[in-house]
Amino acid sequence: MSSAPEKFDAWDIKESGPADAGTKVLLLPGGMCSTAFYDDLAAAPPLASAPVRLVAATVPGHAGTTPPRDLGMENYAALAGALAAERGCAVVVGHSIGANIALEMAAGGHFTGPVVLLSPTFSASDEDKALTIANSLGRVPGIGALAWSGLVKLTPRVMVSELPPARREALTAEFEKNDPAFCRQAIRHYFDYLDRYGSLVPRLRDSGVPAWVVRGDHDDVGLAEEERAGLEASPNVTMVAVADAGHLVMVDQPVVIAELVARVALG
Repeated sequence: MSSAPEKFDAWDIKESGPADAGTKVLLLPGGMCSTAFYDDLAAAPPLASAPVRLVAATVPGHAGTTPPRDLGMENYAALAGALAAERGCAVVVGHSIGANIALEMAAGGHFTGPVVLLSPTFSASDEDKALTIANSLGRVPGIGALAWSGLVKLTPRVMVSELPPARREALTAEFEKNDPAFCRQAIRHYFDYLDRYGSLVPRLRDSGVPAWVVRGDHDDVGLAEEERAGLEASPNVTMVAVADAGHLVMVDQPVVIAELVARVALG
């Protein structure tokens, strides 16, 4: 982790909605994803017609974008917090690793909320098994680079069945932009972050930031019963279950998520 805040100005950003909107929302995509994964959400009626400006920003380094020097999750949270402040965003929505960055923005004092967390991970044991295996293999000298090269090539093919037919070509093309060497290092830092805190439930609870934890009913990322109980007992956390949705909940059910984001943004 950096001893001093890193300055970063190479964000890949896509904005939509009224330029003069009184409320702005920062959207952080997940790992290996780009702003394109929020296109369906931005176009969904509850948001498309709302007085809300959406600022989608690819997590630096993912989907072939420029990475920061420090790939630690705490640094990403600080960078995203600075971006939210610079753009005047009053709400942060994050998906997957982007959700964990949003969580850390709140826990680290970089953002006072509210935050909408789409399919976050609260402990290493909850993570998708394929990603866990890739992280383990990535740490083995001699085969780590090869393992990640294969994973980045394979991911778009595996994801095809999980994407709506009309969006498959565009979204798999975004996955293909990823640099295996970057992904290997970024995911290593991500798992180190999860191991450092054990469970992120107390970290979110103790932040006091209003948070919505959103999960599809067939998400590949797990949630332990004690974690669920801790979240449900947290006065600042609202749990939201989305039917007929997997890990890419905002792609599977964009209208449902758009309605939630609009409601949070407009109070």
